[in-house]
Parts: sequence; C-alpha cells; structure tokens
Amino acid sequence: MSDSASPPAPKGSFFTGFTKLCKGLAVVLFLGHVSIQLFPSAATYLALIPARTIPFGWNLITAGYVEQTIPGVIVSIVGLLLFGKLLEPLWGAKELLKFIFIVNISTSFCVFVTAVILYYLTQQEIYLYTPLSGFYGVLSGFLVGIKQIIPDQELDLFLLKIKAKWIPSLVAFISVSVSFFLKESMFYLPIVLFGIYTSWIYLRYYQKRLEAGLKGDPSDEFSFSSFFPEFMRPILDPIASIFYKLLCGRSEAKDALDELLPGSDSIMANRRRERGQRALEQRLAEKLAAIKSSEVTPLQEDASTKV
Repeated sequence: MSDSASPPAPKGSFFTGFTKLCKGLAVVLFLGHVSIQLFPSAATYLALIPARTIPFGWNLITAGYVEQTIPGVIVSIVGLLLFGKLLEPLWGAKELLKFIFIVNISTSFCVFVTAVILYYLTQQEIYLYTPLSGFYGVLSGFLVGIKQIIPDQELDLFLLKIKAKWIPSLVAFISVSVSFFLKESMFYLPIVLFGIYTSWIYLRYYQKRLEAGLKGDPSDEFSFSSFFPEFMRPILDPIASIFYKLLCGRSEAKDALDELLPGSDSIMANRRRERGQRALEQRLAEKLAAIKSSEVTPLQEDASTKV
C-alpha cells in the first residue's frame, strides 16, 4: 500500500472528480455573486440585513449563497468543490445537501439574533443595516465534518503539517485574531464561529448514523472540548454537558447504552476512521487508474499506427 501511495497524481487531477451536487451549488454561488454585481440593489433582498429580515425572512436562506466580493466567491467555490468531493462519498448527496441547508439557515439565524442583541447593547445601527452574506459558515461546517471523519489525518498547510481535527479550531483562532486588526472582518467572524458551532451540534446530536443505529456522534474525540487544548477540557466539559442535556435530553439513554455496549465510543470512532480511510483509498485508486489509462492510450495509438 505504501508503494501505491508514492506515485504523484497526474497534473490537474486535484481539480477533477467533483460531484454534480457541488458543481450545481458552485453555479448558484457564482450566479449569486454576478447578480449582486449587476444589480447592487439585490443585496437588499438576498443578503442578511437584520433590520429587514422581517418581513424578508427568506434572506436567512439566501444570504449564505451570496458572495459580495470576488475573492469571497473564489474561496467559497473552491472550498465547496474540494470539501464536497471528500464528504459526499461518505455521507451521500442527500445528507450533504441536508447538512448544507441546516448549517446555512442555523448560522444565519444565530447571526441575526447576535446582531439584534449587539444593537440593543450598543445602540449602533451598523449592526442592523450592514448586509451580511457568504458561504463561510458552511465551509467552516465542512471542516468540522472532516474533523469527525479523519481526525488524525495530517494535512499540509503551507509549511506546516497539522492534523485534521485541529483545522476548525485553527480557523476560529485566526478569524478571531484577524478581527482585532481588520474591522471589516469582524462582520464575518460570527458567520465562521456559528458555522463551526451549529455544524458540530448537528453532527454531534442529530445526524443519523445508519451503521451504528444511532443519531449523532457521542465519541469523546468529537466532544465540544476536543476543539480546545487539553488543559481547558476540565473547565469546558461541565459546560458542554449542560448543552448536551438541553439539546438532546438523552443523557440517561446514553448511560443505558454505554452499559449495554461498553466501549461504544471507541467502536464508533474506529468506524469513522475506517470510512475515512476507505474514501481516501478509493480516491487514490481512481487517480492511479487515471495514470495507467493515460500511459496505455499512447501505446495503443502507436501500435495502431504501426499496423
């Protein structure tokens, strides 16, 4: 297996194999950006403007698919295609679409509530009338999904190698740090943070896991405190348990299940790693097959020419 991993992928293969669902959503993001550029007044109806969310309640949905800047639409489309290519084979198209919809509308709702609260606390109308939009909440949610599936997979980030389980935390830390220096980024900070949090809530408590016959992922490796350094976990675990009871109300059921299935957390974690490993091996096999076919085709053409 180690020998098969060594051949480099053919040039451009990193940007192939995208799913139909992600391609379709990429078109939606592109059209959303174009519509804002051609008709700036469309932002009033499509972007999230807290003061106008009532009666324009649909902007809780549309805001996530509208990018107001060219760099924003590029990052969103590339992230959607790459992350979707990894997640959709494991979750399925229907579940991926459901995840995107839930995380998008949940993030928008949380941002709306936060903006209203900040207005009442500060009396600054900028919180009510600044158009907020972008796919960053869903992209942050994709990172949480990758953390769940392949937590120990090392990823190359420029000159650093970091495990996938730390990527959401790193993105959150960078977003918070940048917001102290760039005022404009402060308006995108809630989208990123709520995207991470709402996606974790869905994956932790509500996503149907058919292979285990359960909802959510109760493993310790995917707990809320797993997003933070080890020394902070004794403080965070009691707080997380309160949200666990409020959101699920199934702590007793979990205890009973743990008694019936000792070690169930580790079993589910192992299954998650196996699924992630199988997906990586499948993509590697597809790339190797593409290399072989590209090598065989010239040979066949030469043989036919000689004949």
